[in-house]
Amino acid sequence: MKATPDATPASGLDAPLVAVLSRGVALAGLWMVLMQSTKPGDLAIGAIATIGATWVSLRLLPPMTGSLRFGSLLLLVPHFLWESVAAGIDVARRAMAPRVALHPGFVTCPLAFPPGLARNTFATITSLMPGTVPSDEAEGVLVYHCLDTNQPVVEALWKEERLLARALVAGRRHG
Repeated sequence: MKATPDATPASGLDAPLVAVLSRGVALAGLWMVLMQSTKPGDLAIGAIATIGATWVSLRLLPPMTGSLRFGSLLLLVPHFLWESVAAGIDVARRAMAPRVALHPGFVTCPLAFPPGLARNTFATITSLMPGTVPSDEAEGVLVYHCLDTNQPVVEALWKEERLLARALVAGRRHG
């Protein structure tokens, strides 16, 4: 999946401005839910806290173009649950079997996801695949430790990448 060109939201606002406004409104709403007070002093402290939290949020997770397809994301839930159960059963079977042929080692998996949230989400999801765990990242590839390198690990990872790519439309970083 290639990074999409810089796109502006349908409203015509710049994507970073939308990120500032949406995060600020969400954090102000959270403050109001937690404080449940409209006293001027509480609102002033809430405004300061909201500005600070929004700034920290933007520094830790800069705005990116792209979007999330919630329908496709929801369709991943049964697959994700099945893979988690399968991983648990596979590891238990290997632990209990007296003679399981293992060929542990590392494989590299080139990805189309750009570094950042999409790739990190992918690594988190694939950490639950049977017998694999992401262990490193280097120039466009994730390195996985595998219990059995004779299995088609990279092909399985690419299948997972295609499934996740349906839900995430990754963009490129601003700034």
